[in-house]
Amino acid sequence: MTATAGTAATEARRAIVVLGMGGTIAGRAAVAADVVGYRAGVVPVAALLEGVPLPAGWRTEGEQVANVDSKDMAVPLWRDLLAAAYRHLQRPDVGALVVTHGTDTLEETAWVLQAVLQPERPVVLVGAMRPASALAPDGPGNLADALTLAADAAQRGIGGVWVTLAGRVFDARTVRKVHPMRLDAFAGGDAGPAAWVEAGRVRWLALPPAVTADAARAARIDAVLAASTWPRVEWIHSHGGADGALVRALLQQRRAALAGGDADPPLAGLVVAGTGNGSLHTALTEALAQAAREGVAVWVTTRCAEGVVVGEGGRGGYVWPVTDLPPAKARIALALELLWRAAGVPVSPAGPGKRAG
Repeated sequence: MTATAGTAATEARRAIVVLGMGGTIAGRAAVAADVVGYRAGVVPVAALLEGVPLPAGWRTEGEQVANVDSKDMAVPLWRDLLAAAYRHLQRPDVGALVVTHGTDTLEETAWVLQAVLQPERPVVLVGAMRPASALAPDGPGNLADALTLAADAAQRGIGGVWVTLAGRVFDARTVRKVHPMRLDAFAGGDAGPAAWVEAGRVRWLALPPAVTADAARAARIDAVLAASTWPRVEWIHSHGGADGALVRALLQQRRAALAGGDADPPLAGLVVAGTGNGSLHTALTEALAQAAREGVAVWVTTRCAEGVVVGEGGRGGYVWPVTDLPPAKARIALALELLWRAAGVPVSPAGPGKRAG
């Protein structure tokens, strides 16, 4: 695409669609001083947008997809959000999306959107650590930053999924919530922020590469949107005293479900957050080996807040696939991989960063 054609295309896409999912940013308390005992997911997205300045030359549209406390995020809500985002991203007049969302599972939703949609236009997730009713709410400023980031990324031709709070910008892969109360509650691990929003402008540390979707993206999206449930993947930790009892209990559930004696989906995968460099308690590895023999996919990551597993995962005589994703996102990635494999479609290249141990 030539520079002139690219500029013309950008100029034609002047709408930012804001999808409301609820969360603290849409929360209210009985008194303004209460920033703990509030109810999340109360204020509609249209009200959140009132009075928030727009980037010059851009307009917004609001759509309420859900209005929930993000601790209660679930596959049906993700499916609804994916469907709405996919629909709007196909519109020629839409340059970017912003998603208002609770912070508790914001990093998980960011990864769902990235792994499934691989959006060539920017999708920005934003939340708040104080409810809308607070004496000094952080939501309006964060939302203004999200609109600024969305417009800036669209004008630069930057796609992908991004998260912004407290003026800092993180990509969907690295972002994690690291504090329960601070306004700057998110971090990017070893990578740090990708950019900062400062006084209505975005300062990128380095411009990210363009997003190019592969040929199987539409088939993967269709498979996810058509699935009423995802394969059941659980996330467990290795720790002192880990004896494998949880794994054995999950295997009993799997056997019962496969035999028709348990209505819940059978266990299909396990993500294990190992100590340090992915090391696993010896008693736990024996239970995991039994799970693998019975057809359960096992991935290993680290429970450390920074860094990735180097070399083999487990160090217990067994070699497990290793992922560089943190546990919450690794669980999603494994569930999606199992879903796509069952549907006969190629796995997303935006996926788990997995390697053999």
